[in-house]
Amino acid sequence: MTSSAPQILMIDDEPQIRKFLEIALRAQGYKTLLAETAQQGLETLVLQGADLVILDLGLPDLDGAELLQQLREWSQVPVIVLSVRNSEQEKVKLLDMGANDYVTKPFSVQELMARIRVMLRSTIRTVTPEMAVYDDGQLKIDFAQHQVFLQQQPLALSRKEYQLLSLLVQHCGQLITQPHLLEVLWGPSHQQDTHYLRILVAKLRAKLQDDAIHPRYIMTEPGVGLRFLRQDETP
Repeated sequence: MTSSAPQILMIDDEPQIRKFLEIALRAQGYKTLLAETAQQGLETLVLQGADLVILDLGLPDLDGAELLQQLREWSQVPVIVLSVRNSEQEKVKLLDMGANDYVTKPFSVQELMARIRVMLRSTIRTVTPEMAVYDDGQLKIDFAQHQVFLQQQPLALSRKEYQLLSLLVQHCGQLITQPHLLEVLWGPSHQQDTHYLRILVAKLRAKLQDDAIHPRYIMTEPGVGLRFLRQDETP
């Protein structure tokens, strides 16, 4: 079941920190995603999305500052830097690069949770969809509650999977081009990253038990885009 609970991505190479924060965040009702490298963090954000990122700077494959710079080229997701680097110059540099907040290690978990609450209050917006509920007897989507059911069973979708499904269903029967999908899901700087879309569509199809060759829901128009089939179009 897709939850409206905020989803927080932690990018930190220290397993103790990841485990400690995961327990603390889940106790506060947040959903969590974990990554120990910059590459894992980037892929997770691209494919699953997040409402907020907690970013360590000392990552094994890329400095966190460079990762932040890459993220800011296409995403405005709130980022809280969590680092042992405590110089004023370092903090100013990261904030100027696009970090929303900076917390030094060791840190107070209560203070961090308070900063997260403030950040989420100021950034999360509720969007009322044009369609309240989609229900064809097999697939049901409650857009107000962000819940998806297949054959009356709750379906666990990632944020990006739900975003793609919602976009397609809200434009049922209409062809949505690849460039438009890429821009909506990942931003204008990702117009060439069609592999992101292929991976996401494959994951969503698998969860919908949809067949790419004989689709019930998602039709691919090769080289053009995607279309969510009206039920009078399906076998």
